[in-house]
Amino acid sequence: MKLVVGLGNPGPEYALTRHNLGAIVLDVLSNAISAPLVKKGHGARYGTGRIAGENVLLVCPETFMNLSGLAVARLVRYYDVAMSDLIVIHDDLDIPFGDIRVKEGGGDGGHKGLMSIIEQLGDPDFIRVRVGIGRPARKKMVESYVLGRLTEMEMREISKIAERSMEAIRTIISSGAARAMSEFNIRRFKNSGKEV
Repeated sequence: MKLVVGLGNPGPEYALTRHNLGAIVLDVLSNAISAPLVKKGHGARYGTGRIAGENVLLVCPETFMNLSGLAVARLVRYYDVAMSDLIVIHDDLDIPFGDIRVKEGGGDGGHKGLMSIIEQLGDPDFIRVRVGIGRPARKKMVESYVLGRLTEMEMREISKIAERSMEAIRTIISSGAARAMSEFNIRRFKNSGKEV
């Protein structure tokens, strides 16, 4: 069983904010594989489906971001999920908007959702699908930027972001995190179209 978690804050006021990109991608994924998040329990909404021939549990915690680890830890323990089978989708300030990176293990990078998950699991060695949101021009604007609504231009990119995130998740499940990192951790120069 693979457990795929999309991080975000609950409530309509947060639904289309940059900080909720993990949850937004998860919703698109749940529709794509016909696994609606209709079950409730363990502090989360979740649904079951299959990706790349594997059973998956798609999970959206119903707590605020800084308490995400409570639901994740409960489900990891209930289903006896190994860290190598836990995939967390989250927004990332250190990556240009719309770019996707895959990471295995590491710190929380100041992300409160990751911080909570690591604290509750006592183990950082899960897989992350990092969805870039870029940084605001001024450091003191970070909180309002992260919790701000996606612009019209950013909204137009959501389908591409979700598709690339789903491709990364399929690759992780079918071929492993190392293969996904080699395929997706490429810096893209948007103006030139070059990759390095």
